[in-house]
Amino acid sequence: MRLRAKFVAALSVLGFVMASGQGGGQTRPAPTETMTTSIPGVVAGGMKVQVFKINNSGSEGPVVLPDGGIAFTERTTNRVFRIGMDDKVSLLVENPGGALGMGIDPKGRLIGTLTAPPGKARIGVIYPKGQETVLADTCDGTPINRPNDLIVSTKGGVYYTDPGPTDREVEDGYAKSEGIVCYIAPGASQAVKVAGSIQRPNGIGLSPDEKTLYVNESYGASMLAFDVQPDGTVRNRRPFAKYEVPATLKTGPGVQVADGLVVDAAGRVYTVTSFVPWVQVISPQGKTLGTIPLSRGVQNLVFGGPDKKTLYLTGGGYGRKIQMLAQGIKNRAK
Repeated sequence: MRLRAKFVAALSVLGFVMASGQGGGQTRPAPTETMTTSIPGVVAGGMKVQVFKINNSGSEGPVVLPDGGIAFTERTTNRVFRIGMDDKVSLLVENPGGALGMGIDPKGRLIGTLTAPPGKARIGVIYPKGQETVLADTCDGTPINRPNDLIVSTKGGVYYTDPGPTDREVEDGYAKSEGIVCYIAPGASQAVKVAGSIQRPNGIGLSPDEKTLYVNESYGASMLAFDVQPDGTVRNRRPFAKYEVPATLKTGPGVQVADGLVVDAAGRVYTVTSFVPWVQVISPQGKTLGTIPLSRGVQNLVFGGPDKKTLYLTGGGYGRKIQMLAQGIKNRAK
């Protein structure tokens, strides 16, 4: 009970930090709307980055629902919400087990990286109600520690990142561990490690043909790419694209320069972090095509809307959306 109380208290503190900003104890003002600069084929210049209130705490793990709406997690209060086409927010799942990252499998089930309680983390189905189940609770025979984000392939395979816990999370009961990426094959009951020794792996995505896996090394200098093998394992680890960061931001161990990522139908990769106020857009060849300016950084992003041409951004208590020329991948949730 003491550990559980300590964990809940820590989540409450995290929620306050997410709502109030880092330190200072003062409420952060709402992010302001910005205007896009033109990136050919991606977004027209002068498009408004619309801002709308979604909650009073952190918002993570966005995934598009079949109707074009967006589901996102609020780990600090252990709930999942839905954003409708009218930007109204409604409760979707209560008590999903500390869900953080999410995806949807070919059966239409909402799958999450379930982080609570410490020592009981797992990857599991959290919706529809009545279909909740654990897909895996170990990776290579070791208990899943602190999973973060995931991507589900069109075949139903699940890749997820486990960055290992922060120092605060170690105090809350999570075990120290290296940053790894694991894979749950369709129909398997446990995960296997496919990549390791990554500096806090975070956002994760697949190319449209699912032959390339992208992973944000959040404490690193570059996004990583891997070649996906027929059995779902990966090889040929390599730097894919260097992160664009402001000259004033001193990077290095402990400085997060990348968080969530998403891939569009043309194979371009988009990445964000709460520390850098823009969306970085990267070509399939790893070249930065441009950035979309924001008034404040965000944590994750996904294409949504009925035509998947609206880019939704989450982080803190506000959502943002941008009307795009680019389109999300149609046969996957993200």
